[in-house]
Amino acid sequence: MSKKYFGTDGIRGEVGIPPIVPDFMLRLGYAAGKVLTRHAKPNERQRVLIGKDTRISGYLLEAALESGFSAAGVDVTLCGPMPTPGVAYLTKALRLSAGVVISASHNLYQDNGIKFFTAKGDKFSDAFELEIEQELENRMGCVSSDKLGKAFRLDDAAGRYIEFCKSTFPADLNLKGLTIVIDCANGAAYHTAPPVLHELGAHVIAISVEPNGRNINDRCGATAPEALIAKVKECKADIGIALDGDADRLQMVDSTGRLFNGDELLYVLAKDRLDRGQKIGGVVGTLMTNLAIENAIKKLGIGFERAKVGDRYVLERLQEKQWIIGGEGSGHLLCLDQHSTGDGTIAALQVLAAMQEKQKSLKELLDGIEIYPQVLINIKTKPDYNWQTDQKLASMISRVEQSLVGKGRVLIRPSGTEPVLRVMVEANEANLARQSAEAIAGEVASH
Repeated sequence: MSKKYFGTDGIRGEVGIPPIVPDFMLRLGYAAGKVLTRHAKPNERQRVLIGKDTRISGYLLEAALESGFSAAGVDVTLCGPMPTPGVAYLTKALRLSAGVVISASHNLYQDNGIKFFTAKGDKFSDAFELEIEQELENRMGCVSSDKLGKAFRLDDAAGRYIEFCKSTFPADLNLKGLTIVIDCANGAAYHTAPPVLHELGAHVIAISVEPNGRNINDRCGATAPEALIAKVKECKADIGIALDGDADRLQMVDSTGRLFNGDELLYVLAKDRLDRGQKIGGVVGTLMTNLAIENAIKKLGIGFERAKVGDRYVLERLQEKQWIIGGEGSGHLLCLDQHSTGDGTIAALQVLAAMQEKQKSLKELLDGIEIYPQVLINIKTKPDYNWQTDQKLASMISRVEQSLVGKGRVLIRPSGTEPVLRVMVEANEANLARQSAEAIAGEVASH
């Protein structure tokens, strides 16, 4: 059965347009509460944590969700603005039934969404999300007055999470002597990430830490690193860190302003653990992970596997393989030896630890690895076009792949939201990647 509301990362959309409207959120809270209660032990009261990022619509959606949970007889603890991975941590640490994050991640303020975490700090399974959707089809009710859920506020949420982040940094290392610029995207980490770095000894220059409800991810953060690059150069900082609105993505910049994406940081994390004698088995990337990184990781003598695009799929594959390191080029990086979900602050600390331990720059840690140029072309297609049965396209793809043996690869992906086919070609030479992608795109466009 396919899901109607839940996508690869919760429920997301534009505020004011269903399902991101108050009445749906009221029913969602009630439905989720009913399902949680159904799975609970007899007479075990359910309690959920609700956190949010800094967009103005968070107040609206928080109130609606709280009411829905209360109507289902579920207690609610509110922690205010908190990074998505912070909610996952607190849910587990406080032994709560589930965690709820109100966020649209890297999107601008006009959008918002809902993500759920289990008591173990993992994202809800497809089966659990389907059960919530089935409950949404039922008429909303309300428990009797003596069974209504209560609401509490967790006043020390930020402090708890800050201490947790610091605990993932090696006790015998510190950040003294480093000047670090941190861009918090005017998002949920505005009051957590800078103190973490400061308390570990760094001289911290924080930017985009003045959220007003409407400036989240606006020309700042991991999806717009130009502001960070400029500030690093201006301040002659040693390193720059960019998080996105809910702080689960990471991009980093060195003292020259050179940007390092999630693929490159993934290699740094894997190699550092191997250098410390840790057995990690292998690394999980995605279909979009750069081929140069796959080759470099395999040269380390460990496995590499690709999951579908989306951090939840990376996590699922890691759990299947019982590996601990995985991530995406967009900056979702998972270190399962430190946290149950992707965490931009913690991933940054792991990279900084590798730099401090070896006394090397990011560029030096990636010495000899040249990222392959990637060319991505989006081609609009007719609604009834099936690229998988197009024999001429199959023949063209085959010819291109033969020309790329040992030099690159082809990835064809349909959009999940519009009639668009995404053609990505990666090769060791930019011209080869461009020509190959254009040849395939031209064949698609001819239909």
